Amino acid sequence: MDINCHPDGPFEIDGRAFGSRLIVGTGKYRSNPEMVSAIRASGAEMVTVAVRRVDLDRSVEEGILHHLDPAEFFLLPNTAGCYTAADAVRYARLGRAAGLNEWVKLEVIGDERTLLPDTAATLEAARELVADGFTVMAYTNDDLITALRLEDAGCAAVMPLASPIGSGLGVVNPYYIREIKRRLAVPIIVDAGVGTASDACVTMEQGVDGVLMNTALAAAEDPVGMARAMRLAVLAGREAYLAGRMPSREIAVPSSPTTGMLETERD
Repeated sequence: MDINCHPDGPFEIDGRAFGSRLIVGTGKYRSNPEMVSAIRASGAEMVTVAVRRVDLDRSVEEGILHHLDPAEFFLLPNTAGCYTAADAVRYARLGRAAGLNEWVKLEVIGDERTLLPDTAATLEAARELVADGFTVMAYTNDDLITALRLEDAGCAAVMPLASPIGSGLGVVNPYYIREIKRRLAVPIIVDAGVGTASDACVTMEQGVDGVLMNTALAAAEDPVGMARAMRLAVLAGREAYLAGRMPSREIAVPSSPTTGMLETERD
């Protein structure tokens, strides 16, 4: 059985099918070989690369792109490190001009300390990039209204955060994530804040279409081992969501029937 085989099959973004619901980044690894090994262990098909932080010349052996075969991974350029809409649009176009593709994970940061997104600037950049022919996957906060506006702007996927970038806190507001998934028609990919396999599983149990992570793998003591764990956790979380969990109760309920029980003979 294919380890990436979800019970409901692949999911689509802008007409392209992906078997794995786990998307991974390429930053913070101790070495490029470790990065590639972890990505392969994760089973991810889509891999993000920061246009502003990587050498776009594939011939440079020390560069990340030299080690990522486009025939093996679908490379998703991202605008990490951008603080204005203009910068995000410029770097998205730079990635396209460098031969990556017309997809972009749009990221416009609004606060240097928390790394929370600037939603107004994200919307501005999304509208411009969609009009320019990009397939936009927009990173945002867990606010329903912003998510709806990004969908209206033409984004192919909306990517609400689980918790702040690199925090490892997991899903802080599961209700908001579920409500965004319920209300939007485009795929919902939870991005940022997943720290370990249980976080990934809980995230997928909210019914979202996928999870994107980077630091959880790169900063683990054993990135390859953590990548394998995340791969299984995403599968488990998706299957648990589809299976439908039992109702939560604040009282005990016997797991065995109380009728028809054997009675012992009394004196």
